[in-house]
Amino acid sequence: MPIIKSVRGKEPQIPKDCFTAENATIVGEVTMGEQCSVWFNAVIRGDVHFIKMGNKVNVQDGAVIHATYEKSPTTIGNNVSIGHNAIVHGCTIHDNVLVGMGSIIMDDCVIESNTIIAAGAVVTKNTHVKSGSIYAGVPAKKVKDISPELTSGEVDRIANNYVKYASWFKE
Repeated sequence: MPIIKSVRGKEPQIPKDCFTAENATIVGEVTMGEQCSVWFNAVIRGDVHFIKMGNKVNVQDGAVIHATYEKSPTTIGNNVSIGHNAIVHGCTIHDNVLVGMGSIIMDDCVIESNTIIAAGAVVTKNTHVKSGSIYAGVPAKKVKDISPELTSGEVDRIANNYVKYASWFKE
């Protein structure tokens, strides 16, 4: 069973159609949308501020989502993939975003819709990533515009695949 705990009277809100792996941890003021999945060793800590996730968000193995105490909540839109071992902290991510494996998005960043944060990128505090961009590097910078092929071929494909993968564990 996953670790799902209330903290300071706030309890995670997880719809029945979401998948949470046996060793995932979800605590505090966390609200998840429909068809979300939280994979093995992922941690979503809504203990110091709220975390709100839209529909079809997948938080892959080892990823951490957290916030900053009484200052920076974390808000994640619809159709968002948080890659393996990524860290999402006190920021806003809009719809249709791919956060690559091992990347870090720091406090008060805004990641607009239809964007890719490349694997290993570090998006530093207060960075505003414009819609349709691909950001990579340390610190992350815009490397190019996202093509419609990448939006459908990567962002949408991965989010849809994780809904399918989660269904395998519900059989």
